[in-house]
Amino acid sequence: MGVSTAIAWTDHTFNPWWGCANVSPGCDHCYAEAFAKRVGQDVWGNAAPHRFFGDKHWAEPLKWEGRVFCASMADVFQLSPDLQNERIRLWELIDATPQLTWQLLTKRPENVARMVPWHWLDGGWPRNVWLGTTVEDQTRANLRIPRLLSVEGVAVRFLSCEPLLGEVSLIETLCKLPAPLHSRDLGWVIVGGESGPGHRPMDLSHARFLRHECETLDIPFFFKQVGGRTPAAGGDELDGVRYKEFPS
Repeated sequence: MGVSTAIAWTDHTFNPWWGCANVSPGCDHCYAEAFAKRVGQDVWGNAAPHRFFGDKHWAEPLKWEGRVFCASMADVFQLSPDLQNERIRLWELIDATPQLTWQLLTKRPENVARMVPWHWLDGGWPRNVWLGTTVEDQTRANLRIPRLLSVEGVAVRFLSCEPLLGEVSLIETLCKLPAPLHSRDLGWVIVGGESGPGHRPMDLSHARFLRHECETLDIPFFFKQVGGRTPAAGGDELDGVRYKEFPS
């Protein structure tokens, strides 16, 4: 798991470990939790042990090029005492792979500043590390976007509005921010519906609204999927257009 991926906005996935705990409505039908259970791994919940990997797994990214989503089966910034050493190993791997663009996506942006290496905060984040947060509704937008923007020195900050469960106004959130955060940009917005059994349908008008706001704010917009029982069930176009914009 990691050499290639069906996730349309990246080239590879790398999981330093498996396991997480649900923190918001976007987690309710978590594909990673369902997959872990399907393969017999009980790694979900605050009390559950994580699944760790050996040296061969950790060496794989050294051979890659392109973008790497870290982590599809975990949250790098989950607060758990057994993750400290693995997280240090991840920072060392990122420092050792300047040819890769690491996409760190979290539902816990409030933990970022105390978990990344001190030299990232002191001298600026590596240019090959992007930081993103999941925003599934307006409540999470108002909560997480300010926390994301408060992390200094990040090359690209991005949002994953997937699964998009309600209308999200970036302008509403950004207008409420204190002045020091106004100059820090959102570099990318990814939008998609939920897939899998029991998926919650996405209202396409909410996707269109976000697309319009991204055009107004000059933010690259990536439409991943409509969603359905399978990722491809609803298609990967919005009004007949497949958006594949990436931050420059």
